[in-house]
Amino acid sequence: MSPTKSSAKNIEPAPTQLARLIPRPIVDEMQESYLDYAMSVIVARALPDVRDGLKPVHRRILYAMWDIGLKPQAKLRKSATVVGEVLGKYHPHGDVAVYDSMVRLAQPFSMRQVLVTGQGNFGSVDGDSAAAMRYTEAKLAPVAEELLADIDRNTVNFIPNYDGSHQEPTVLPAKLPNLLLNGTMGIAVGMATSIPPHNLGEVIDATVHLIENPEADVGDLMKFVQGPDFPTGGAIFNKADIKQAYATGKGSIVMRAIAEIVEGKSGFQIVATELPYQVNKAELIMHIAELVKDKKIEGIRDLRDESDKDGIRVVVELKKDAYPRKILNQLYKQTNFQTSFHVNCLALVDGLQPRVLTLKNVLEYYLKHRQEVVRRRAEFDLNKAKDRAHILRCHFGNAIVAISQLGKAQSRRGT
Repeated sequence: MSPTKSSAKNIEPAPTQLARLIPRPIVDEMQESYLDYAMSVIVARALPDVRDGLKPVHRRILYAMWDIGLKPQAKLRKSATVVGEVLGKYHPHGDVAVYDSMVRLAQPFSMRQVLVTGQGNFGSVDGDSAAAMRYTEAKLAPVAEELLADIDRNTVNFIPNYDGSHQEPTVLPAKLPNLLLNGTMGIAVGMATSIPPHNLGEVIDATVHLIENPEADVGDLMKFVQGPDFPTGGAIFNKADIKQAYATGKGSIVMRAIAEIVEGKSGFQIVATELPYQVNKAELIMHIAELVKDKKIEGIRDLRDESDKDGIRVVVELKKDAYPRKILNQLYKQTNFQTSFHVNCLALVDGLQPRVLTLKNVLEYYLKHRQEVVRRRAEFDLNKAKDRAHILRCHFGNAIVAISQLGKAQSRRGT
């Protein structure tokens, strides 16, 4: 037998994929895999942090814009630049998800205080999509700069990005209580969050009151925060429902369009100038037209959208024999002239634990975060001052020695 054949017999076959499998009960594997996926969605995608009110993708967008110098005073740059920066450094997901998230931050009808200043087509209240990212431009809005202020002074923790090549913040310093200011909506695994936006002045007043009166209850805070403040306007009803939402973290708030009955030359009109939050105006008008066509609402002879850059104006022309108040009530009942915002104030506490929070809880966690930020900022400034003092001592020490030696030399020459 040849040496080649003999050596071939001694070679052991490589282990197959099957040989490397580890037996495990399918129930255990399903439970662990499901929990891992659920926690990934909850912590890394769907729920905001109570401290800065941001989901990870929004935090990464704002930090990426700050990092490349797109501050409010800077020139606008292509949105594609921001999306590429976020994808490349912090968020290895689809570009559409990042761009859609950035677009929402720039929409005044979605955000109570926009966090991104956009130029170009960033969508509309009619549900129109934004233009492609290669056409639009963006930079940070002034409010976003307040969320990022002092981030370069060791005020928050940073962690490695997905490949360890860069660092990203776990939370922003957030000079403003953004969770209440802009609210949020998100669907996780087995849970969802829905928090309405609020008026900045009211939230700040409530925060100051809680600092000065730590024992204040929800009733006390509601003297300042009387209810949500939606960017599209509208009216909200039932103070008891609002108090329940603030006291328990869950509730339902009824929203109505602001509409008035106007008498014109050709009859009465119903004119709506403000719509409930997140109502698609184009779909609303189509729905009213369908109800008229199906004769579920009678007495309407014309329907027009006269909205322009100055605001919303939906005009419902009535027939001469129609009862305006009756038709307005039908519009409230059968269309999105009236709708409800279902509150579920669910957010991450300490970046990990999802909890349903009351109004007071949200402000308490925010104040705790700000205390930590201010303490770390003071420590950073102190250490910088100590380092500077050490340098100055060295320089002054050398200068004193030089002056002393110069004085001695002059005295010797004088003698």
